[in-house]
Amino acid sequence: MTGSTAFQQKFGFRRDEVTLANWRTAPFNRWAFQNVAEIVPSVVQTYGQAQDEAPADPAGILDRKVASLDGAPTVQAFLERTHSDALAVMRRGEFVADWQAPHTRFGAPHLAFSISKSLTAIVAGILEGDGLLDPEAPVVTYVPEAANSAYGDATVRHVLDMTVSLDFEEAYLDPESVFARYRQAMLWNPGGNGESLLDLLCDLKRLPGPHGEVFRYRSPNSDMLGVIVERASGQRVCDLMRERLWGPLGIRGTVAVTVDRQGYARTAGGVSISPRDLARVGEMMRQDGVAGGKRIVAESWIRDTTTAGSRDAWLVGDFVNLLPEGRYRNKWYQSGKGWFCGIGIHGQWVVVDPATETVVVKMASQPEPVDDDMDRENVAFFEWLFTTV
Repeated sequence: MTGSTAFQQKFGFRRDEVTLANWRTAPFNRWAFQNVAEIVPSVVQTYGQAQDEAPADPAGILDRKVASLDGAPTVQAFLERTHSDALAVMRRGEFVADWQAPHTRFGAPHLAFSISKSLTAIVAGILEGDGLLDPEAPVVTYVPEAANSAYGDATVRHVLDMTVSLDFEEAYLDPESVFARYRQAMLWNPGGNGESLLDLLCDLKRLPGPHGEVFRYRSPNSDMLGVIVERASGQRVCDLMRERLWGPLGIRGTVAVTVDRQGYARTAGGVSISPRDLARVGEMMRQDGVAGGKRIVAESWIRDTTTAGSRDAWLVGDFVNLLPEGRYRNKWYQSGKGWFCGIGIHGQWVVVDPATETVVVKMASQPEPVDDDMDRENVAFFEWLFTTV
């Protein structure tokens, strides 16, 4: 069997069929989401030996029926129906189940999409603890060239909590939108006019209303946070993550972060990380900022992230139907039921439930960027897992 034939049998298409124009569409995303650095310029950092870890046997849960879901599917059937690539479950700090789809290699990095926002916010929290970053400071304190943009009178807190009054829509599927221009600037789409990510951010306009009143899910806010982090620290985001997050956490696999033509990291959605290593981040959050006996981020920042945030802004915001009791703080979602999470399009989740000492990571290659029904099913599945595994 030739290499190309083996690839086609595994994924259902040839490698040369995957392009910059189609890599986020089905079926090509099944491979592309685990190999983004072959498509988009990326900083790639390898740690430890992920392949030396043995997966935890998931057999004990795969045949269980999830009664809270329509049709009471088995876990195996649910994972397949929701286009899952991998599942990792931790209980009390130990991995108790690892599952991979046939096309997924255990320990391989997977694009986390907007969970990248949550990871970048942790680094911002570390800098806050160092006294290098003030969340209440104006954005222009760190990025003065943003003065004539929507960020000209916004604070870092507005950026962190997605309450910037930004005239921008997350039009994932509209090739004529500003979002398409945004993806060209980050080098995720072909075309463009040589505009960098920072150029675009500093050209975005604001809405008439004040900042701080409405939760508006707008990804450029999180790329701006990456620039703020770099300016506040004097270091590249990828270097900060390596020194202050990945190294102290003791992660085992490879982390890749896509970058634009000027080397700015795509902190809103460009991080690829293995399911287990992402679960280690969730466990650190569950342990109030400590991992392996090392303090990663201040406990006060964890408490703020998991309990604060404007309820009023959430109620008039974009995601209230998914988490009616929720809030959003420091780029993490609160459920209002005690558990909290990071979420990425196409089915990426890291979910932390302190009450049952559980962390769940689910990574997927859902065909649609946003599927509200599938999101609600995922929430029901996680809540079932909390009390079952």
